[in-house]
Amino acid sequence: MTIPDFQHIMLPLLQIARDELDHTLSEAIEMLAQQFRLTEEERRSLLPSGRQATFDNRVGWARTHLGKAVLLESPRRGTFRLTERGRSFLNENPSAITMQLLARYPEYNEFRSRTRVVNGTDHEDAAVSTERTPQELLEISYQNLRATLAQELLDRVKQVSPRFFEILVVDLLVAMGYGGSRRDAGQAVGRSNDGGIDGIIKEDKLGLDVIFIQAKRWEDTVSRPIVQAFAGSLEGHRARKGVLITTSTFSQQARDYVDRIEKKIILIGGEQLAQLMIEYNVGVAAISQYIVKKVDLDYFGDEE
Repeated sequence: MTIPDFQHIMLPLLQIARDELDHTLSEAIEMLAQQFRLTEEERRSLLPSGRQATFDNRVGWARTHLGKAVLLESPRRGTFRLTERGRSFLNENPSAITMQLLARYPEYNEFRSRTRVVNGTDHEDAAVSTERTPQELLEISYQNLRATLAQELLDRVKQVSPRFFEILVVDLLVAMGYGGSRRDAGQAVGRSNDGGIDGIIKEDKLGLDVIFIQAKRWEDTVSRPIVQAFAGSLEGHRARKGVLITTSTFSQQARDYVDRIEKKIILIGGEQLAQLMIEYNVGVAAISQYIVKKVDLDYFGDEE
């Protein structure tokens, strides 16, 4: 048989977790390959990038969609198991699982809305579009993949320990060019024990100015009083610049407040944090790279 698409994989994958034990993705891939009776040639079939097996990639996407619908959860790194919602879903004895069926869950619809482009067309629609150029389709696919990666990255950041979060923020700031050396930044950041981090780092390698840092792994929206307290702490340190980082979001009142005060405070919410991590290669790894080329008209200029 041909390699099944990720939607056909979702129900068998969910059924593997019916035993309510923790499973790894590699274990599931082997079980599903046997269940679908894939040949060795089909198992070895690679994506166009040549970096990953097509079937393995599709199983991974099936797990992602089931996770976004909260039918599966990740108790620890590299594992998944059935949720209470997943158990109830299987008790309905579905014949198949599709994206349309998962749309019954608000968490899944939120995930899908984040991966849609501005004009309302998502990657499934774009794949069959005849109105866009191949380059446009490539750009749309890239943006959808990046949006999905950013959300998965933020979900992972919210699960890490406070100490690891401190390390993550230091790594990001150094990658962005702040803090001088990593050793300098590591000594200056992470001195509090309130579940977040506070510290002062160099603005540049020479230390011509300093920046006060506060980071909070919060789920709730960060309100204006929190930002005002942070501004007050800047005054206590005689600092003129600060960065407040959170895994959640900031209220509009908080953003309006920093626009009106004299001190320069940058607010970085969870979504921007994830995007910065992607941009500066913190916590992510490249799996493929595509270079789009065009005819060099300068090269052929003499012929014209």
